[in-house]
This record gives sequence, structure tokens and C-alpha cells, in this order.
Amino acid sequence: MLQTHSPLYPPYKRIRSILTQIFFFPIKTPFSTETAIENSKTPSFSNTNQAHEDLSTSNFSGIVKSVISKCSHIWDANEGEKFTSLSLKDYILRLSNINPGIVRRFWRVSKLKPEDVLEILLGFESKGGKCDIEAKKVEYLWEIFKFASEQTRELWHLPQSCKLMASMLVRVGLFRELDYFLSWRESRELLLDYQEVFSILIEGYVGEFELERAVSVYERMRRLNLVPSMSSYHALLRYLVEINGTELMHQVYVDMIGMGMKGSVDEMSIHENVIRVLCLDGKMKEARALVKKVMHFGIRPSNLVINAVVCGYCAKKDYDDLLSFFVEVETTPDVLLGNKILFSLCKNFGVEQASMLLQKLEELGFCPDETSLGILIGSSCSEGKLKNAFFYISDIMSAGLKPHVYSYHALLGGMFKEGMWMHTRDILVEMKDMGVTPNFSTYRVLMAGFCKARQFDEMKAIVREMADHNLVQLSPFEDPLTKGFTLLGLSPLTVKIRRDNDKGLSKTEFFDKLGNGLYLDTDLDEYEKRIIQVLDDAMMPNFNSYMIEKLHSRDIKDSLIMVDEMKRWGQEMSLTALSSLFSCLSRAPFGIEIINHHFEVMTISTYQLDQKTLNMLVQTFSRKGFSFRARTMFDGMVRRGYAIDHDTYTALLFNVCKKGDLRSLHYYVKLARRSNWSPELKGGKALLGYLCKNKWHNEALELFETMHFLSSSDILSTYHSLLKALCCQGFTTTACALLDEFSNQAVFSDHIAYSHVFNGFCLEKRFLEAVKIFETMVSMRLSPPKEASIWLISQLCRINYEKTVELKNICLKDQLPVHCAYINGLCKARRIGEATSLFKEGLLKGLVPDADVFNTLIEGYCGENNLKKVLEFLGIMIRKNLSISSSSYSNMVRLACTRGKFSVALSLNELMLLVTVVPELVLYNILIFHVSSMQNSSLLNAVIDKKGLQFDDVTYNFAIRGFLLCGDVSCSLNYMKTMIRQDHRPSNRSLRGVITRLCQNGEVGPTLDLSREMEQQGWVHGSVIQSSIVQALLSKGNLYEAVQFLDRIALKELIPDNIKYDTLIKQFYHHHRLDKAVDLLNIMLSRGSSPESSSYDYVIQGFCDRRKLDIALDFHTEMLYRDLKPSMITWDTLIRRLSECSRLEEAENLLKSMIMLGETPSREAFNCVIDKYRLEKNVGKTSELLKEMQQKGYEPNFDTHWSLISNLSNSSKKDGSNGKSSFLSSLLSGFGFADKTKNSKIGHDSGKFYPEGGDGSYNMMGEGIGADYNINVPGGVGDADYFAVWDHILLPVAKEFDPDLIIISAGFDAGLEKN
Repeated sequence: MLQTHSPLYPPYKRIRSILTQIFFFPIKTPFSTETAIENSKTPSFSNTNQAHEDLSTSNFSGIVKSVISKCSHIWDANEGEKFTSLSLKDYILRLSNINPGIVRRFWRVSKLKPEDVLEILLGFESKGGKCDIEAKKVEYLWEIFKFASEQTRELWHLPQSCKLMASMLVRVGLFRELDYFLSWRESRELLLDYQEVFSILIEGYVGEFELERAVSVYERMRRLNLVPSMSSYHALLRYLVEINGTELMHQVYVDMIGMGMKGSVDEMSIHENVIRVLCLDGKMKEARALVKKVMHFGIRPSNLVINAVVCGYCAKKDYDDLLSFFVEVETTPDVLLGNKILFSLCKNFGVEQASMLLQKLEELGFCPDETSLGILIGSSCSEGKLKNAFFYISDIMSAGLKPHVYSYHALLGGMFKEGMWMHTRDILVEMKDMGVTPNFSTYRVLMAGFCKARQFDEMKAIVREMADHNLVQLSPFEDPLTKGFTLLGLSPLTVKIRRDNDKGLSKTEFFDKLGNGLYLDTDLDEYEKRIIQVLDDAMMPNFNSYMIEKLHSRDIKDSLIMVDEMKRWGQEMSLTALSSLFSCLSRAPFGIEIINHHFEVMTISTYQLDQKTLNMLVQTFSRKGFSFRARTMFDGMVRRGYAIDHDTYTALLFNVCKKGDLRSLHYYVKLARRSNWSPELKGGKALLGYLCKNKWHNEALELFETMHFLSSSDILSTYHSLLKALCCQGFTTTACALLDEFSNQAVFSDHIAYSHVFNGFCLEKRFLEAVKIFETMVSMRLSPPKEASIWLISQLCRINYEKTVELKNICLKDQLPVHCAYINGLCKARRIGEATSLFKEGLLKGLVPDADVFNTLIEGYCGENNLKKVLEFLGIMIRKNLSISSSSYSNMVRLACTRGKFSVALSLNELMLLVTVVPELVLYNILIFHVSSMQNSSLLNAVIDKKGLQFDDVTYNFAIRGFLLCGDVSCSLNYMKTMIRQDHRPSNRSLRGVITRLCQNGEVGPTLDLSREMEQQGWVHGSVIQSSIVQALLSKGNLYEAVQFLDRIALKELIPDNIKYDTLIKQFYHHHRLDKAVDLLNIMLSRGSSPESSSYDYVIQGFCDRRKLDIALDFHTEMLYRDLKPSMITWDTLIRRLSECSRLEEAENLLKSMIMLGETPSREAFNCVIDKYRLEKNVGKTSELLKEMQQKGYEPNFDTHWSLISNLSNSSKKDGSNGKSSFLSSLLSGFGFADKTKNSKIGHDSGKFYPEGGDGSYNMMGEGIGADYNINVPGGVGDADYFAVWDHILLPVAKEFDPDLIIISAGFDAGLEKN
């Protein structure tokens, strides 16, 4: 959510990151609307119209908050599960849906031991399944891991458990959880010596652009004397290289090479980039030391490394150290690097120093080429040392090389500057003799030189020569001199040649052939400056200027050629040229690859570019999908405090939206808001669309809130875009809530907004909601969208006929479309009579329906089985030349076949071939499908055997279906085999039908052959197919083959999701293969299928039969937690088996569980537990369960009553010793009778009647063989107690005993003593 969070409670990652709430590193928090509001001025909307007068911050904030509160529960449901206050069983259930067998034994565990956690982690250690399932699995394991830790503060996990948990967290990218875990252990000195985990954590943080976290983990590793992996070193160094973090980069790299190097491609790339960055930063000593150190591993410095060192030393003008470097590494620079050194030296110290260095380089093995000497020629000419220049050009020729045209330009420029213009023609001749073709620049130097020498006739000749070589266009009427001035960048209007008419020729500068004194009428300083500039440029080509000129004209191809030429002449691109090049390349389709290449070899730091260029590059990399470079460059800019453009933020946000990275979205918007960022209208709309597509509704709404500072017209357009995006992505409910809030606050109430919501509900087929919007629009006098309204009428008839009539009446202004839509709706609602009447009424009103209406009526009458009406409307359509739809044709063929009119079906087929553009094969497929329903194989063959009919997948599948309906399995099987041979895939329905029928016929062999073919093709075996094959094998007594078949299907992962094995579980239970039944149950659960209760019942009963009661109880607990209802047999079996094994407490708990769940235990269930307690003489438990039993309407048996009475004595003694009520009183009170009080009536005094003394006491139960056969009612009981004993003990026991003779002794009242 884009909302304000406390710093202690940062937002969750998409894969939940609960521990970031307590993490000690600074966390990136989501953006909030308050920040932008506080730092921004509220715009004035005084010029907007009244409908938009409430566009204030408070209004927008209230609207957005209200929409979020109304819709957050919908978004939360879509987001998936939360982990707040879940129990251990909740986590067990979630893991059970992935692999139930691993966690089943923990269903009845309330507290996990360290060994239990290790067992669970080992069970889920292997990686498998889809990425999202794997991530969820690790999340659940992490929650269990924490749960176990929190049970007892002193408990922590086994070392192996910690390593397993750490590796799993790494595997799915839960880096913050892992970081917390490692930090927690380290703080308690429980160090985890697992460097692989730390290493991957570094890589993970780098991948999430969390440099500080990555560095922190790296430093922690080194502090613990752990060695990071090479891949983690590479990841960290790549990031540091991109942001030019020189010092830390150097430290990390020194650490890395201390571990050794193997010379891999990745290692060389890192090495080259590290050296390059160090040299760019002027740290030549460190770079040189690293080069030397790497050489100890047998790795020679590459050209990129040598180039970086050369550039670094040239920048420092330290050529002696450069030479010593070459000697030290025993290398010789290539021509490009040598030229770079020569150019730098000429530029900084002159040609003589360069010449001396060249000699030293040659001693090292350097071989100069014509360009190398050309650099010296140019510098010599610039310094006025023409003699040296001619020596160098002589050296070129002596070496058998051809001087470069630029060298000749330098000579020409130098000669003109030295006044040797009369010899320049000789240079031109020599050029041609050497095969060097003069170009435009050559003639331009000549023109400038002759202008300097005031040899304008020569200049005219040069211009004509240029025209002869098609270098310029010169018309017959154009003055060559004027043309020449123009080519030199001089204005012919300001440069005039005039004759000096003064007697003393005071103005004369030069003479023509006739001896006339001439002079230039112009600004001589400006003139000379321009001429000298041309000549100076000729000395050494200024490639940066040339390239900038080309780039201004968008000539990228020539500019790139110029870049290569510049390298040959040892020159470097200037920042201005590089910025211009990047700017042009960013707009070129192939430019991003070239930009990336330049970044790898740049001899200047990226961050020396101007901030405008850097912003442009971040935007370009973001748009082109180069996220790492874009985001690292942005990070480097932020670290240096550079200004970030709004478009840069927008581009980055687009990038993270495309990646689905919500955490980064929050981070970038937070930074953007600090800069008062608000996207421009077009970008903002597109960004809203991406946010809605990613289901980030909170973020979309709050971005919309951010954009409210736009003008009222722009925000209205943005509002419409947001509504449209929400509706198009299926979130019309949110759009409707937004619409309601805006309407309630009278901000916007326009036609477009309501139309988007109306269309959205129609697209989602929520027609009743669409009707409500329609009615609202009508009440507000807004016109509903025409097409959607008409479509709604045609769809609504089946749902709400009355509403359809209302809509039709409202939309009558568009009579014909509404009329047709209403007829279509009536036909779909099977109100064909009304549709026909409306059709006729329309004809009388002159409303001619379109073909869709006729087709709908035909389909309607087909549904009514009215062939006469169908043919009637068909005739009308043919006469009116209306298009018959394939759906109408299908319905007509179906009706004909249902009526048994095969000839009519064939005639319809022939008709359609004549009047429709529907492909012939499609028509025949429809015919085959419906003829199949006639279940006549001869008719089906008649259709299929048409000559020239090329079968497609549909044809084969329909043929297979048809012969199955005809009962001809062999034909269906043959067509299926043919289909497979021709590389067609049968439909699941066809495969299911053929295999099922083969199995029903007992043809197991062909069935298995077909199954093996499916296995080879990798086709999934559905529930029906597997069940049919297994049951067929079992019916033949092939139990082993059935198990092997299922194992093979599982091994090859040919089981679909939501597989159903309930029938097979029952079968394997009856065949005493409980292990396979459990296996199938586990597969069902792991595939997302919910088993039937009976499947658990069979498994539980199977384990009970084998006396494996703990396993049975695990399945029973799992069953209950999955909200499945065990059968009464399952309850009884479990209770009986537990009682038999003297596990009475568990059996009693099951009884109580049944009662709590609203079940009534059987008499047998009660009796088996009560009997066991009775045999153990546990009177308290027996009486407690008797009470429960009688409350459920059961009467205890004779043995139970008798046993209770036999234990009265012991109970009485125990009760009496404590001064408590007697056992009998307790028992009777349980039956609803109150204890006797002091005021109770006592009918007779105890001990006054026979039998006196102890003979008549309730604890006198008899002796010898008569033991336990006496039931004495003690004297002194009251009437209520007596009746209770009589009704609830004596009579039930008597009925149970069923005596043959009852002897009653009476008349003891006569012994009453008289007072």
C-alpha cells in the first residue's frame, strides 16, 4: 500500500517479509501522500468551471482513503494468505497441501522439539514444483521455524536445521528473513559456519540494489573469517564498478584476488572494469599493483587493461611511469594505444618529446604505422617544424606505407602558414601520385591557403576543380570566388575584392595579373581568424568537432565511423561529443547496444557527464529493459547529489512495474516525492495502467492522488484513465467505489466515468450491477454507452426479464438495434413466441432486422424442435441473401438428426457449402458431430468417407466420439491410432471415452498399449483414465501391475491437478494395499484436490485393523482439521481399538470430541470405554461417562450397574474421609436429583429394622459365589433418593438380569419400637 508507515514497521515484500519489522538496518519505506502535500503549494483553480471546484488536497485525500477502506478486503483476498496469529496446525495444514506425508505425524503435536523441526526441514529440503509453490513452502517452513523458537525462549535449533533453513530462504529470495536469522545467531554467539548462505545473501542484496546491506553482510563474513564465493564477489564488484565506488571496490577486489584467480571470462571482465575505474580515478599505483598481482596467476593484461592504464598515465602526463609499466608487464602497446600515447605527448609536451618516446616504444617492439607518423606530422606542422614533417612523411614512404590524407592536409596547412603557397600544388600532385585522393577537406585547405596568400585566381581554379570532381555544385552563372568564400564559412556580402584607385596605392594588399592594386574590403581580423582556423584544423583533425556536426544532422552512421577514426588517431571523445552521441543513440533502434559497448570501454567516468545526459541515459536503460545499469546509475547519481528529472523517476517506475517489484516501486516513489515529483499526463496515465495490471490498487489510487495538482482538465482525463484501467483489468468494483466517492463529493459526475464503470460490469457479466449504473445514468440525464446497452439487453433477458423490458423502453430512441437486441435476448431466454411476435411487429413498423436476428430465431426454434419454423426462416434468409451463421447451421443439423432426417442434414450441408464462407471442413465437422447422435455407424461412415476430406484434430475427435456412441470401440481406437500417427493430439474427452469403454469391455491389453503411447507423448492421465485402467487390472487380479502403473504415472509427473482417487483408495483398501491407498491420498492433497471423507475413513480403518493407532489418529486429526466428517464406523473403530489397547484417555477424548462436534456416539462406543474403566475400578470415570451416555438417551447395561454398586464401599470411604457427599449422592445428583438437606424427611431410623447392623449396609455385596449379587439400599435415604435408586439402578439391573423368580420380603414395619 502507498501509505505512511512507522519507521519500525516497513511495508511487506510481495513474498511476505515479516521480520523486516524488527530489522536493524534502515529500510526503504513506501511513499505517502502527506509528504508531497506538505512540500507543495496548492494550485489555484480559479479559472476552472464550477463542476470541478472541489479539487483540493483534503478532498482527494478523503476520497482515496475512503475507497481504500471500502475495497481493501477485496484486495486482501486477492493478495493471498496472511500470517497473523496462525497456530502450529495452520502451518501444518499449509505444508500438508504440499506434501502431507512429511508433516502428518505432527498433527497431534502441540510443541515441536528441535528434532521435529529438523525432520520437517529434511522432508522439504529438495526443490520441486512451481516457483510460487516453492516460495510458499519456504515461507511456511520459516514460520514453523520461528514458531518452534518462540515456544520456549531457551530453545534453539540444531545446527543442521539452521543450515537447511538458511539455504531454503536463500533459494526463494527471502533475504531479509535470512539476514535477521544470521544476525540473531551472531548476537548470541551462535555462529553459523555456512559461507555459501552468506555469499548468496550478498548476491541477493545486490540483485535488489541494496548495496549497504550487501556490504554489511560482506564485512560480517570477513569478520567471521568466512570466504565469500566468487559469484558474490563478482556481483558486489559489478555494482561498485557501475557506481564508481573506487575505494570500496579496490578493497573488495584485493580481498577477492587474495583467494586466487582462474582466468574465467567473468573474472577477466571484473578485472578489466576494476582497473578501468581505478585509472579513471587516477589511482595508478593501485591499478598497477593489481595488474602485477594478477599476473602471478598467469593472467596477462588484456588490451582493455592496457588501454585503461595508458589512459590513466596520459591523463596524469606521466609517460616515464607508463614506459616502465610496459617494461614491467613485458608488453608492447598496439598501434591504437601507441597513437594515443603519441597524441597525448604531442599535445602536452610537443613533437620532439613525442619523437623521443616513439624511439623508446620502438625499442619495446612497437611498430608505428602511417597514422602514428601522421600524428607527428600534424604536430610538427602545428609547431612550424615543416622540415621534421617532411622527414616523417619520407619515413612513411620509406616503410612502404601510404601517407594518410590528413598528413597531406597538415603539410598543406603548414606550408600555407609559412608562406610557401607556391609549392602547395606540388603536394597535390604528389597526393595523386601516391594514390591518395583529395577530398573536400583537401580543397578546403587549399582554398583557405590561397585566400591567406591572396591568390584568388588560384582559389577560383580550386573551386572549378572541385566542381569537376563533383565535390560542389557550380552553375555557369555562379562566381567561383563567391562560392569559395561560402565554402570557407565567409559571407560573400561582407568580403569584397576592390581595386585601389589611390595614387599611392595606400590600400593595396596584392596585385592581379594586369598589375592592378587590389585590397580586401572586409573585417580583416575576422577574415584572418577564419582562414587560420581552417589551416590550424588541417594540422591535426578535430574529430570531436566533426562528430558533433554529424550528430546535429542526425547522421549516426558517419558519427560512428568518426569514432573509430578518432581512436586510430589517438584522440578521445570530449564530454560534449559523448553526450551528443548518447543522445542520438538513445533514439536509435539499435543504439542501446552501442551505448552499452561504450560504457565498457569509456576512458572518462560516467558521472563526469552532465546531469541532463545522465538522466537521459537512466531513462533509456529503463525503457529498454536494462534494469541493472539504469538503477545502479540512478544510485550513483543519488549518492553524488545530482538532480533527478521527473521523467527519470517515471521511467524507473515503469521499469519496476514491468518487473512486478513492489518494494522498489515504494522506494522510488518515496524518493520521487521528496523531489515533488508528479508525472506528466501521458506518463501518469500509462503508469496507472501498469499499477492496475499488477493489482496494486492502493498504489494506483495514491498515485492518482499525487497527480491531483494537474489542471482540472488533465485530472479529469487522468480520472477517466484510472477508471478505464480498473474496469479493463476486472476491478470494476473498485472503479465503482471511486465513482461513488467522487459523485458523493460532487467532484466529477460526467458521462465518461459512468460509461467506463457500466462497460466494466458488462465485461464482467455482472448484469444487475450494470443495470443499476444504467438507471443512475438515466436519472442523471447521462446517455449510457450505446453498444454496451444493446448488448446488456440481449444478455439480461435470461436473468431479469422485467429489467430487460425497462431497459428496452428507455433505449427506444435507437429503435432498430434495441429491437434486434431484445429479440436476441428473448430467444436466449427461450421466449421464442414473444420474440416472433416482436419480430413481426418490427416488420410492420418498417424495422428490417439483420442477419443476427434471423440466426437467433432459427436457433430458438431449433431449441423448440420446430423444424417447420426453422425452414421458414431459413428460406427468408436465403431469399434475402443473409449470412447463415455456423451456430444456426449446427442447431439445424442437430434438429434434423434428432428427428432422424439424415437427408435433411446432408442437404443443409450442401446448402451451406453454396451460401457461406465457413470452411468446408468446419461444416463437415459439425455434421459428423450431430450425425454421431443418431448412433448409426453406417450413416457416420457415409459422412466421414467423403473423398478429399482432410481430417484435422476436431474431425478425428468427433469421429472417435461418434463411433463410441455407436458402440464401435474398435473403429474409435483405429481412428485414435491414426490420429496419433499423424501427430495429432486426441482430446482428453476422446482418450477418456476410448479407455473407459475398453476397460468396460475387459480389453486390458489395448488399454495399456494406448496408455503407454500417452506416456511416451507426455500426456496427462486424468482421474477417469487412471481409475478405469486400475480397476480393469484389479478385476483381472493384476494388483502388482495396477500399483506399477500408478507409480509410473506419478514418476513421469503425468498426474493433473485436482486429481480424484477416492474410488481407487477404497479399492486398494479392500485389496489390503493400504500403503498405496495412503500414497494416492497424499497425491490428491498435494495436487490441490480435496478427498472425500470416505477416503480418510478407509485409511483410518486400515491402520486400526493393523493396530497402528498413532498413524490412524494422525489421519483422523488431519481429517477433522480439513473440515471432513468421519463416519460413525470410523469413530467407533478408533474408540474400540484404543479401548482394547488400554488407551482409555485417548478413547474418552474421542468420545468428547464427537459430542463437541455435534455427533452422538453409539452405545457400543460408550460401553467399550465404560467397560474398560469399570474393569480398572475407575468409578469416577465410569460414572462421568455413564452420565454422558444417559444424557444421549442410552441406558447402561446390567454389568455396568452391578460394577458400580460393587465399588460403592471404596468410594464411600474415600468420600467420607474428606467430608464430601457419598458416591451414591454424587451419582444421583448426576441424574438430576438434589442432595438431601437437614429438612429432608427421613421415613425410618437407620439400624432399627432387620437386618440390623452391617448386614443391611450398601457395601455388603455378598460372599463366595454370591459375591456382587446383592444390592442393598442403605437406611436413611429420602423419598427422592429412594425413587431415583429404584428407577435408575434397581429396575434397569433387574431388566438386564431378567430373573425367573422374584421374592419380595415385606412387613418389617411391625418391628418398629414404640416410644
